[in-house]
Amino acid sequence: MEKSYYEGRFHLLDGITYHRTKHTCVMTVVDRSLINLVLKKCHDSPFSGNLSEDKKRDKIKTCIWWKMWQKAVSEYFKACDQCQNSNKSTGRRLGNMIKIQEPSRPWEIFHMDWVPGLPPGGDRIYNS
Repeated sequence: MEKSYYEGRFHLLDGITYHRTKHTCVMTVVDRSLINLVLKKCHDSPFSGNLSEDKKRDKIKTCIWWKMWQKAVSEYFKACDQCQNSNKSTGRRLGNMIKIQEPSRPWEIFHMDWVPGLPPGGDRIYNS
């Protein structure tokens, strides 16, 4: 039998504490000893993608909550070399976009990328 307890923005259900926001999203409150594990799973997992700090923060806030979680997420990202080196502007000016005329018939304009030096893709003649 489920027992629940409500106290303001917190809700205790079957021994698990949840945090409610005005957006009705329910997030689990984690024990302090699990925070680094949660951040590691959300950030370092190959399935988490190479998202910006804001997108990762949005992803984390939909499933888990702890006191001062935003500060902990920012500190974790600042300690990550890969995050500091990705998605940074190089300061170089970007080239101008040139509008091309829309083709009037199929195959009038096509584009092909050549990527030399890739390893063989098997026994096929045409491979990557």
